[in-house]
Parts: sequence; structure tokens; C-alpha cells
Amino acid sequence: MKELKMFYLPFCPYCNKAKDYLDELLKDERYSTISVRWIHEGKEKELADAHDYYLVPTFYVGEKKLHEGAINKSQVRNILDSLIKI
Repeated sequence: MKELKMFYLPFCPYCNKAKDYLDELLKDERYSTISVRWIHEGKEKELADAHDYYLVPTFYVGEKKLHEGAINKSQVRNILDSLIKI
């Protein structure tokens, strides 16, 4: 199973929108092999500090950054599509 890491803050409107998009899109059977690890950067500071980003939400697979900052549904879909091709 592929793991998508999403760094977020709960009060961030962009993070909340990204979470809504993910929740909706992950219902699609095509993405059944993808799991999401939600990383609250305030609670997992060491892990957050080990990754190179400034804005949330930020998406990683392994150590590869896929996206940083505000995101729309199409961009989230593109991230998920890229993961099923790996």
C-alpha cells in the first residue's frame, strides 16, 4: 500500500479543503491502494522539521515532496493518479 503523507494544521482553511477533497476522492476504488498519514505539524514537530516545506498543506510520498500550499480538487486528483502509477 502506498502512503501519502499530508502535513497540516487544523485551523488552516487550505488544509481543511484538501482533507475534504481527499476524503471524497479516496472513495473511488482506483485509489484503494493509497493510505493517507495525516501529520499535525504542531504535534509531530520532529517529523515536520525533518521535511523541507514552509506552507501547509504539504504532500509527500516517502521523501519526495509532491505539493506545497493551497490546492484544488484537480491537483489532489493528479497527486492520487501519480501514486497509482508508481
